[in-house]
Amino acid sequence: MRSSTSGPNRRALLAWAAGAGLALPARGLVWPRLPPLAPRQRRLANGLSLLALPMEDSASVAVQLWYRVGGKDDPPGRSGFAHLFEHMMFKGTRHMAAEQFDRLTEDVGGSNNAFTAEDMTVYHSVVPAHHLEPLLWAEAERMANLNVDQAAFDSERAVVKEEYRQRVLADPYGRLFNAIPVYGYQQHAYQRPVIGHIEELDAATLTDLRAFHAGFYRPDNAVLIVAGAFDPGQLEAWVEHYFGSIPLPRAPVPRRESREPRRTRDELHRLTAPGVPQPAALAIWQGPRADAEEVPALQLAQALLAQGDAARLNEALVNERPLAQSVGFELMLNAEAGLLAAHAIAAGTTRPEALLAALTREIHRVAEEPLATAELDKAKAQLLTQALVERETPEGRALALGNALLLRGDALAAERDLVRLQAVGAEELQRALRRHVLQGARVALLYGPGEGAAR
Repeated sequence: MRSSTSGPNRRALLAWAAGAGLALPARGLVWPRLPPLAPRQRRLANGLSLLALPMEDSASVAVQLWYRVGGKDDPPGRSGFAHLFEHMMFKGTRHMAAEQFDRLTEDVGGSNNAFTAEDMTVYHSVVPAHHLEPLLWAEAERMANLNVDQAAFDSERAVVKEEYRQRVLADPYGRLFNAIPVYGYQQHAYQRPVIGHIEELDAATLTDLRAFHAGFYRPDNAVLIVAGAFDPGQLEAWVEHYFGSIPLPRAPVPRRESREPRRTRDELHRLTAPGVPQPAALAIWQGPRADAEEVPALQLAQALLAQGDAARLNEALVNERPLAQSVGFELMLNAEAGLLAAHAIAAGTTRPEALLAALTREIHRVAEEPLATAELDKAKAQLLTQALVERETPEGRALALGNALLLRGDALAAERDLVRLQAVGAEELQRALRRHVLQGARVALLYGPGEGAAR
């Protein structure tokens, strides 16, 4: 087999990254040559998109099926459907027994998993290269012939409800983080947490479920990404053979338009939950869409504020003044709207009001005070290292392509993002932070122990 790609040497890469992060040369950060992400792209007659990225330095192959359905597509009153189907897809099909998908991957030394986000549900597997064909058959089989029956529905609904109890109810801060989209969005469908609500899952019927499956699990709503060791011609023949016969439904994909208005005033909410050991504070601002030009600047701001033990928030709130035991600043960027969220969990007797003030103060300092070039270069090195390590594996490269395509509308955006990151300077970073944080309305959540519950 032949390939158009090659990966960096891991040892050299990590040595470079350590040098860039800890001891920058006087001339600043030297950007290394990046492994290219330039997949072959084609669309089948039934609408299925194929991205193929051969890699000559791999003995395995990653197969990922990205469906354009996520939490935002859950029907009204049926939150959690997209996530529920993530589980249903591992049940039986017309020609494949339940759990057989695991046998086709794990029993040959590979792995498989899936995740659901606001805009997508993704099924990802890695197998030795010579097991590619059976895996393509299995993915096509569960796209075309999944058994959506009452037994599988009841079984997986129980699993999802238990997952909700463990992640949201049992975790002392689960309710706080689950509340971010609920309070962060005013109208958009992103307001409903992807994991859903137990009462809405209980109210769902098999008819609801079958309609959801028929509407979204179809070839023209999916992107198949294959990266690793394979012959491109053979791959295309297999994909045409196994996926090409799946019919294109006559009805369009059932999309619902959803918009998020500009927030015009600050809000403050106090939330309580049982078993909270220490108070916490969380601040939320509206952010841009994932394809916005200013995203690399905000990614750099996120790294500078919260990536690593020596990041600004950790230094100020955890190391220098022990106000908090943990802190964070996250970009939550989706295809149609986004949020920025900062949080702190108290140490000692710190009150949540003090945490909120300290979080806000440190973010304002980054937005308004001079930033050293060395500090920016260190944050860039962290982001670049993260991207390069991800791109060492077929699975990581496929994930980068899928995220770029579904969130930004162009698989090649994964290449451009890193190039853009190189050029971001202090002025651009601060302009983006001022626009979204200093000039944007803030939603503050103060969290502590009590019998109530976040909505």
